[in-house]
Amino acid sequence: MTRTDRLYALVEELRAAAPRPLTVSTLARRLEVSERTVQRDLKAMTETGVPIYSASGRGGGWYIDSAMTLPPINFTSREALAVAAALAAAESSAPFSDGARGAMRKIAASLSGQVSIAAHDLAAQIVAMPSRIDPTVRAAVERAVTEREVLWLSYLDANEQASEREVEPIGLLTAQGRWYLLAWCRVRRASRGFRLDRIQAAAPTGRPAPRRVLADMLGSAAPGAVTPPALDSLTTHA
Repeated sequence: MTRTDRLYALVEELRAAAPRPLTVSTLARRLEVSERTVQRDLKAMTETGVPIYSASGRGGGWYIDSAMTLPPINFTSREALAVAAALAAAESSAPFSDGARGAMRKIAASLSGQVSIAAHDLAAQIVAMPSRIDPTVRAAVERAVTEREVLWLSYLDANEQASEREVEPIGLLTAQGRWYLLAWCRVRRASRGFRLDRIQAAAPTGRPAPRRVLADMLGSAAPGAVTPPALDSLTTHA
């Protein structure tokens, strides 16, 4: 059994038993490996963010938060390289880049053999010019979009005119290496696109934003915008 297969099998054993914990000895017996190997694999997965936890005392052991994980995904070599390339190119300041880096660590930990070598070589050949998006702005925008909250922001437009406003986040747009927040502006009473690197400050207000349909505003804010092909399967089944 390869390390990749063993990690998948380990997660599946924990998932099948959840929420009941399993001991290291039980896992070692089922996977037909040493307890030391199981302990090393568990440690590696917890370090990469897999929601695996240990419970001490009688009846203790290791368990997984099945609600926070997806079933194991078996990538082909080509798929693994494609994901590695996409995540390696993610800017440190791009929206949800923290999650992208976490995903890349998990994928890298599961790769082995020639696929691992090829993925590392490909990642070494990709560079990205970082933008000037403030980390606190990025975090506020991420929260507002995912939680559907009204967002307060201080914005500097293309004419260097500063303004403060509340907006209702609708979605995110990427174009020519830049990221935009698409939102309904409560000041202008119209849909607008706000370039993230021009947002001087931002903070979610905690107030819920009305649900708006992204497609309805693209005609004025971003004509010709389409869903990235890689997300087609997600939007189709949403």
